Amino acid sequence: MKIFAKVPNINFMAQRKTGLVVSLVLTLAAVVLLATRGLNFGIDFTGGVLVEVVYPQSVELESVRKHLVSGGYHNAVAQYVGGTTNVLIRLPPAENASSAEVSNRVLEALEAGGGSVELRRIEFVGPQVGEELADQGSLALLIAFVGIGVYIWFRFVWRFSVGAIAALMHDALMALGFLSALWIEFDITTLAAILALIGYSNNETVVIFDRVRENLVGLRRMDILDIVNLSVNQTLLRSIITHVTTLLVCTALFVLGGASVHSFSVTLIVGVIVATYSSIYVSTNLAVALGLSREDLLPPKLDEHADKMP
Repeated sequence: MKIFAKVPNINFMAQRKTGLVVSLVLTLAAVVLLATRGLNFGIDFTGGVLVEVVYPQSVELESVRKHLVSGGYHNAVAQYVGGTTNVLIRLPPAENASSAEVSNRVLEALEAGGGSVELRRIEFVGPQVGEELADQGSLALLIAFVGIGVYIWFRFVWRFSVGAIAALMHDALMALGFLSALWIEFDITTLAAILALIGYSNNETVVIFDRVRENLVGLRRMDILDIVNLSVNQTLLRSIITHVTTLLVCTALFVLGGASVHSFSVTLIVGVIVATYSSIYVSTNLAVALGLSREDLLPPKLDEHADKMP
């Protein structure tokens, strides 16, 4: 048909079984990795020490981190607070050390490169705060999954809902498994990246679902697999543009953003790559495997005259 003349004709569903098996194997591998190795939780979850210092003039964060490493703080995290002269430093838990001892050691390390540094504040964050944050983060993920599942169910059908939730869990587990494998620090910004990834992946899935529903209702003589292939091909250009531009932004964050957004950018980069195929071979593919049919999407008044339509 001429209306589809410029639409690519890639047979994505030819590899639907292979794609589903590969996704299942990767998901199980990520689960095993998380269960045995776990995540490299940052200070936000394990507790630690927060030290805010003020420099008389602008300072580079790399210089601050270099001095902290020289002073024995290899896992310290430094970031600007309100300007390039105020720096907030996150340190691992200090065992048997008072606030005065910690502040003195930090100031000595920072002043080793020359110049004066003023201590603004120092706070000890207990592990119970990290446990509460972990609980709240887990609850946020659960609410996101449930909310998206209910939304997809009401907007489409339950088969689409199951496929969407499976894809979201797959994407989140892939990102977490990658962080665990490379032992990248998991902090509050990483949790934010996981939540952002869920929204990003769901948006890609909904776009394909909407086109599948439209084609199922409008093209009644086509097979379900042909409908899915057509729908994916129709959204292919839009998906490529979206993924490439998102990857460009995430790559810029990874290269230029510094250590404070390192785990955030890595998580999104991995998530975008994974979401590229999960929206096809997990969400849509699983909906088809569960028996998605044209009758599931037809309104009753259209269903009565289905046989009379071309």
